[in-house]
Amino acid sequence: MDTQQIQRTRWVILSVLVVGLLAIVIDNTVLNVALKTIAKPAGGLGASQSQLEWAINSYTLVFAGLLFSFGVLGDRIGRKRVLMAGLVLFGLGSLISAYSHSPDQLIAARAVMGLGGAAVMPQTLSIIANVFEPGERARAIGIWTSAVGIGVAIGPVLGGLLLAHFWWGSVFLINVPVTIAGVIAAAILVPESRNPAAGKIDYVGVLGSVLGLVLLVYGIVQGGDGESWGSLGVLGPALGGLVVLGLFAWYESRIEHPSLDVRLFKIRALSASVGSVALLFFGFGGVYFFSSFYLQNVRGYSPLETGLLAVPFALGQFVMSPRSASLVNRLGVRRVMAAGMLANAVAIGGWAFLDQSSPIWIVAVMFFVQGAGLGLAIPAATTTIMQALPRERAGAGSALTNTARQIAVALSVAALGSILSSAYRSSLNPTLAHLPASARNAAGSSITATQAVAAQLGHAGQFLLAPADSAFVDAMRITTAIAAALAVVGGLAVMRWIPGRRRPTFAEIEELVAAEVAAAERDLAAGRDLRVGLARSAELAGTAELAGTAELAEGAELSER
Repeated sequence: MDTQQIQRTRWVILSVLVVGLLAIVIDNTVLNVALKTIAKPAGGLGASQSQLEWAINSYTLVFAGLLFSFGVLGDRIGRKRVLMAGLVLFGLGSLISAYSHSPDQLIAARAVMGLGGAAVMPQTLSIIANVFEPGERARAIGIWTSAVGIGVAIGPVLGGLLLAHFWWGSVFLINVPVTIAGVIAAAILVPESRNPAAGKIDYVGVLGSVLGLVLLVYGIVQGGDGESWGSLGVLGPALGGLVVLGLFAWYESRIEHPSLDVRLFKIRALSASVGSVALLFFGFGGVYFFSSFYLQNVRGYSPLETGLLAVPFALGQFVMSPRSASLVNRLGVRRVMAAGMLANAVAIGGWAFLDQSSPIWIVAVMFFVQGAGLGLAIPAATTTIMQALPRERAGAGSALTNTARQIAVALSVAALGSILSSAYRSSLNPTLAHLPASARNAAGSSITATQAVAAQLGHAGQFLLAPADSAFVDAMRITTAIAAALAVVGGLAVMRWIPGRRRPTFAEIEELVAAEVAAAERDLAAGRDLRVGLARSAELAGTAELAGTAELAEGAELSER
């Protein structure tokens, strides 16, 4: 495509990228609705809570570990080509997941889906950065982000409908037609783009990042699965993972083409924005994981009803994401991001006040507030990250953002899930003491397992149900208090390190105009057109004030003539 054709079809191109993003988002939200069903021995896979955590984390860890490498690969061989290959892999992994016969097979299939998702995600933002000019880029990113809200709304409802009529694996089949449509549309409509100065793939860095994250998450999950937090089986992998990640960061800071360019974190606005994204999704991942068990196991709602209760989250995000850019222009990035993170903290903290009989509309309100908070903060943070880097580094900015998301979700599910599991088991232990030793360990692994043991024992097992509900609510309160405190810390970090809104003084604008006129005259002397030189300078500066100096400079030239 030539430049004019790309400009005419840029919004259509964005819609194609949104379709690819929808497949990834729908999958994650669908899986959360299906967790209880997959955990059932009858009609599911009989997965334990730790296996459910790995079904989520096998996807997110592969995704996070390969994002940067696929961003570089897209820069080198073509972003459109990698986007299409990623959609094919994602659809294939979804198909395998749907027909898995054991938790281990599901975990492996989810890793294949993570491979496809890692190929898709960085290409979408890179293509947006190359198709849209700076003046429209924030709006395009806002629309791209609102697709997350659409996926959050569609996924749980579709998953609930499918679970009401079909087997659990049907929820993964949703992705197959979406990815097929995305591949066809991308082949026809999306322009190819590359980075002429693309780097090399860092194989050592990729291996180090994945190994370090897997070891860290494995240690955390083992702690929640019943082992003592001070045991070698927990501390060994966790500390080993931290050591590997430390060596990974040291190595990445010293090579020319790192898989994760840690040197970018020297940019204060970028590092603060990436950190805020991570904390937002840390809270999101934890809430989405345990809310499914609260709504289905404690409150008795069906998967479809659980999916419908998640719609307010999508609505809040869908309403606020497109408005984030205009609010940033009026109030500044710092205020908008801080407001979003505060809303997120309030919504997470609200779960600590729920019990077995709380009005269900409170859950809907909390989902809406959390969705609105993410809708405010994520576009602002993403735009800040992308604008902190030159256009040719768009792939790196996209990968940084999405790596932060996926690592945060993986650590959230592992850490908050383990805290939830440990607190649940500790609270339920006095009741479990009345069970035979053979059933005690199985019943204490999760609330789904407790209810399954109670069902097997028949009338004799009914004494387990009420204490199990109380133990889960108590554990949920502890978990959400920790997540809310981290969200507040993120808001304080935003207020401290994200630059506020500052308008340049008239004297600064005059100096800027004079500098631009001088630069344009030098370009004119070299045979370039004055207007083109000013437009190029304004684009590189990336500010609306500077873009408006073209007319002033042209007037100055006419006056001089």
